[in-house]
Amino acid sequence: MLSVKITALYAGLSALLILALAYRVVAFRRSNKVGVGTGGHHFGEVVVRAHANAVEYVPLALILMLIAEINGLSAVWLHCLGGALLLARALHAVGFIAGKGGYHFGRFTGTALTWLVILALAVIDIVSIF
Repeated sequence: MLSVKITALYAGLSALLILALAYRVVAFRRSNKVGVGTGGHHFGEVVVRAHANAVEYVPLALILMLIAEINGLSAVWLHCLGGALLLARALHAVGFIAGKGGYHFGRFTGTALTWLVILALAVIDIVSIF
């Protein structure tokens, strides 16, 4: 039977991060009585985009990670890449919100690290077919 426990771990932890970001959106909308969208509030745009950004990047990284795990990438590498992904997404979310959508070290670092993880996994997956 196929086992993908490492990817399962990082998928579960990523889901918790995405739920935490979704909660921020819901809390903003409830406190500002906004049904859909941001009601023109800049901070609403920030929390909505922080959540959406994670939803846009995390699935791709996890799919690439799953393929790498199925193809036999070592547990050490999978944990390094999965841990880096989680760190990157947390840094991005904190930096994006703290920087109110502008420049923030966490946002910049989180984005760069996310792209690096995705690039590494893409290369690993492509090389694994040869």
